[in-house]
Amino acid sequence: MIQKRIVCQVAATLALVALTACGSVPATAPVGANSIPAIPAPAPVALVAASTALLVLDINSAVCQPNPDCLKTVPAIVALISKARAAKVPVFYSTTVSPAGPPPMLADVAPQAGEPVVSTRANKFTGTNLEDLLKQAKAETLVIVGSAANGAVMYSAFHANTRGFTVVVAEDGISSPVPINTVLARYQLLNQPGFINAGNTPLADKKVTLSRGDLITFK
Repeated sequence: MIQKRIVCQVAATLALVALTACGSVPATAPVGANSIPAIPAPAPVALVAASTALLVLDINSAVCQPNPDCLKTVPAIVALISKARAAKVPVFYSTTVSPAGPPPMLADVAPQAGEPVVSTRANKFTGTNLEDLLKQAKAETLVIVGSAANGAVMYSAFHANTRGFTVVVAEDGISSPVPINTVLARYQLLNQPGFINAGNTPLADKKVTLSRGDLITFK
């Protein structure tokens, strides 16, 4: 009788160990199934100045000023704007909408006389004449910086691809209030259904290339 009781206790202990082990290792999808795949490094690109435009999206008092990560991108954006202007690449701006009127751009990146500004929500082509302005400038390739990465940058880049523009996103000039959203946007920019450039091939036609301000040259 005692021996039987010991056997039962051992069996119960083994069952408890097995259940505990099973509980600590969930039988779910393989490890890494929901992780973000590696994002290729930014690519150097040499752009024809006469057919390129720079878009500076929502670096304003409402979107950028409250976000420390956005403010950190301002020096890189300023440098890229200066490089574009020196090469006579047209610069276009966007700002957001609010009941009090469009918020102003930060002083460091403020548009110069004659540089157009459109005001709308995330997709800067929707409800604006941005596409007409770009066509008037004979732009075929767009360099995009701004915030939020998963808002204005991503939606405007995707719309640009559907309208036949090749896009370069300078990743040192993009940001989001939540940093992971910038990472997700960088991945998604290269993996837009129908316009995939997963390997980040430089200047893939009518797709997005991830680059960096110091890797972008105008010729």
